[in-house]
Amino acid sequence: MPELPEMENYKILLNQRIGGQTITNIQVNREKSININPELFKKTVEHQRIMTIKRRGKHLLFHLQNGQILLLHLMLGGSMFYGTEADKPKRTIQVRLSFGEQHLYFIGLRLGYLHLYSPKEAEQKLAHLGPEPLADDFTQQHFLQRIAGKHGRLKTTLLDQEFIAGIGNCYSAEICFHAGIKPINDIDDLSENDRVQLYKSIKIIIQEAIKHGGYMENPFFTGDTLTGSFYHQCQVYDREGETCRRCSATIIMETISSRKTFYCPNCQV
Repeated sequence: MPELPEMENYKILLNQRIGGQTITNIQVNREKSININPELFKKTVEHQRIMTIKRRGKHLLFHLQNGQILLLHLMLGGSMFYGTEADKPKRTIQVRLSFGEQHLYFIGLRLGYLHLYSPKEAEQKLAHLGPEPLADDFTQQHFLQRIAGKHGRLKTTLLDQEFIAGIGNCYSAEICFHAGIKPINDIDDLSENDRVQLYKSIKIIIQEAIKHGGYMENPFFTGDTLTGSFYHQCQVYDREGETCRRCSATIIMETISSRKTFYCPNCQV
């Protein structure tokens, strides 16, 4: 599932390619991927200029010239591709926004969605989300105050979007490895130093992942060599049974709250 770095990467690339561009045509192949009647959706969105694309947690917000917002959540298996009909992946397209001969394809929106909202409605839909981990006001003190009120497994807390927005399965694993803490540990057992290091690791890992285009290896356009390159830098995620690059121990996978959890039994305590 795309997490904060993947969506931030998409946001940057989308603003470069369709920011300020006008939507010339809309194709809806799956009505369940949108939230209103397809004809009304087309009537409201077609011929609108994309003013800007913003991100909140794992969501993208396409701000239209008429003040409406397209709220995107890709969920599990979702991705996007930008290019011509000849370049598009051989996968089922749920929604297509056209910009002349170039098209933005929304792929794999079986659980995800592209909904049309007013600014107030979009704000309400995202009101439950916790702070952005890279925001200036997400300080160490703020983090320590928030985690002081949490209990249970560290992994479960990091995945809680009301605690911090945007962290999912991959980056929770990589953050815990960088911090030297097992994700299966209970928060009540974390020392003050552990919590401070966890805060620092969140900042470092998220920034590095954005820099390298996230971990999902579906190129956004033909010739895209950045998107997904962080996958090869993952230290523990999706590496069960492989050798730890730091200490040569075998990476372990456990299941916590139905989610696969990866860690090094030697580097993480």
